[in-house]
Amino acid sequence: MQSTYVYLAMMVYVIVGSWVALRARRGMKKGVLEYFLSGRSLGGFVSALSYSATTYSAFMMVGLAGLTYSGGVGALGFELVYLSGLVLVAFFGPRFWLVGNKFNYISPYEMLGDRYDNNWIPVILAVTSIIFLIPYLAVQLMGVGYLMNGLSGGAIPFMTGVIIAAVLAISWALLAGMKSVAWTDSLQSLIMMVVSVLILFFIVYRELGGFMNFFNTLETNFSEFLSVPGPGFFKFKVFLGLTLPWFFFSISNPQVSQRLFVPNSLKAMKTMIRGFLIFGLIYTLVSVLWGFSAMILMPGLSTADMATPALLGSEYVPVILGLIAMVGITAAAISTIDSIMLTLSSIVVQDLYKNVQNESDKVRFAKFSILGIAVVGIIFAAQQFDLIATLSVASSVGLLVVVPTIFGAFFWRRSTATAAIASILSGSVVALYLQFSGWKPLGHFPGVWTLIISVAVFLIVSLFTEPPAEKAEEFLGYLDEELEKNSIL
Repeated sequence: MQSTYVYLAMMVYVIVGSWVALRARRGMKKGVLEYFLSGRSLGGFVSALSYSATTYSAFMMVGLAGLTYSGGVGALGFELVYLSGLVLVAFFGPRFWLVGNKFNYISPYEMLGDRYDNNWIPVILAVTSIIFLIPYLAVQLMGVGYLMNGLSGGAIPFMTGVIIAAVLAISWALLAGMKSVAWTDSLQSLIMMVVSVLILFFIVYRELGGFMNFFNTLETNFSEFLSVPGPGFFKFKVFLGLTLPWFFFSISNPQVSQRLFVPNSLKAMKTMIRGFLIFGLIYTLVSVLWGFSAMILMPGLSTADMATPALLGSEYVPVILGLIAMVGITAAAISTIDSIMLTLSSIVVQDLYKNVQNESDKVRFAKFSILGIAVVGIIFAAQQFDLIATLSVASSVGLLVVVPTIFGAFFWRRSTATAAIASILSGSVVALYLQFSGWKPLGHFPGVWTLIISVAVFLIVSLFTEPPAEKAEEFLGYLDEELEKNSIL
């Protein structure tokens, strides 16, 4: 595919997306609540689309398709585990929303610091999230870089795609904060879904003889990929190590859990959850089927993550459809990038650097933070690490350390600030050491040991230290009353 076509398609996408972002800016109020949470005013439909776009990124159509290409049907189970983890949102979503409105929390770490009556918890978690989320941000940039490079047959350098994605995400995040991100996310999620389904059906019916023939071909020629562990990748310990961080993704990743603060009502939150479930199931199936389609039509690729770019740039997909698909995948990546940037900047000004008191100064400082975060992400993406899916999970491993603290905050009055700090620090050390050393004790992946250590330390230390009884009663007493009043378990 000629690079000129790729640039023209991106230009159209930039114009439309920027128009949406500018429209979102109209009527925008001042202050951190408006900039980071859109004034807690999003309706259920927009919340669902924005939540979906933030969660499902370049990881899906590039990473999950690539994981299917190399590992087979186990990739479907891997992603369905994440989707089943949405049960956590059913429990935590209303609780986040209620306390967020009551105590005016902006970031989830600010909430935890207040619940445990400790100023060090949000600071430690802020540093932790920056360390572990930067690689995940870089994964999205890499996805766009691989895509534009693959579609153009190498004519567009990998780093050009990375820079384009970064500039777009920065621009839209700076324009109107969460409101801009939510509106552009809604547009991007619709593009993601429509385009991915359209091209899947085109490939299956035009090139593979329909779904019956598609599955028969898989069964005949690639039967080893239709079982677990398939060609050997998805052995039990590998599957557990990959899926465990993914199951807790909805509460451990701050760019996702912060979205639980933004719906304008509990009813809107329920709509958000239902909408995401539908979107997630369809998008998961489509991504996996893309991977299998590439396996049939383009076997023997040296890099699994190039399955989608190679398929879209091949003779099997018309140029116009390939360009539309590129825009859809780019949209998926950018929606996640600007969400991570916005969330990390809110964590910087609310949790890490609290000396700024003036609201306008906070927003200004947050915008500078976005630029700094983007630069670090670009540098990381330039390393071009292999297997986007695996790197995405590795980023989520470190964020598992906050899971015991979140559970304790909402369900255990006996939990303590000392336990939270000890579990976060010990878990982070374990996650970093195991991932950098490559050591897998008893054959289990870093995520398994990170969660075990974090939970064990949290429980043991809580039993031997003093809980913030007054704050726990204020926090949980209010929740108990509201949950009963609203008939929520």
